[in-house]
Amino acid sequence: MTVTEALKARISTRAFLPTPLSEATVREILDAARWSPSGGNMQPWQVIAVSGAAQEAVMALARNYPGMFPAEEGAYPVYPANLWDPYRSRRFQVGEDMYALMGIGRDNKPARLKHVARNFEFFGAPVGLFFVIDSRLGHGQWAHLGMFMQSVALAATERGIASCFQELWGTLRTTLKAHFQLAEHEILYCGMALGHADPAAPVNGLRSARAPVDEFARFHFD
Repeated sequence: MTVTEALKARISTRAFLPTPLSEATVREILDAARWSPSGGNMQPWQVIAVSGAAQEAVMALARNYPGMFPAEEGAYPVYPANLWDPYRSRRFQVGEDMYALMGIGRDNKPARLKHVARNFEFFGAPVGLFFVIDSRLGHGQWAHLGMFMQSVALAATERGIASCFQELWGTLRTTLKAHFQLAEHEILYCGMALGHADPAAPVNGLRSARAPVDEFARFHFD
């Protein structure tokens, strides 16, 4: 599999098979991803991997939270308030495309919210990853963390392992900080589901649209 093939094959998988994923496999994926670039070779990332009882304990935190969705994003919200176009339209469209595949209409808000809440079950994946960064670091290091996360996803794709970036775990940030006993300046950015995709699940047929190159790139070639 080439890098281009992996980029096109990787999707946000939202339905996983219960097939176990070994610690050795997860270590192999992280061992490949650790070669991700970072400014000054700072490597500003930490990873917490959970499976089995440890994963269940994390899911219980969300289930026992008062209210359907936590609100612990703090200074790092998943989305800016009053999102503007073209970003608002893109986010809206991918949501509509996803729910259409699942046969959930716009008027069925309970079913939509129930699906969103499945984030806190890792969509059935046997392994969950959490990405942690030092809050004293700057925006550059956050960008490098993002590059590392994509490297994890691509290394997983190369091995036939599906993934889903899960920023919704950031809404449980304070609770997870206490649960994992993170240091004072450590902050949990988001989670990732890791496992084998369920090929029979309609939602895994979603392929989100991408803007063409000329929509986001400017070329100044002599």
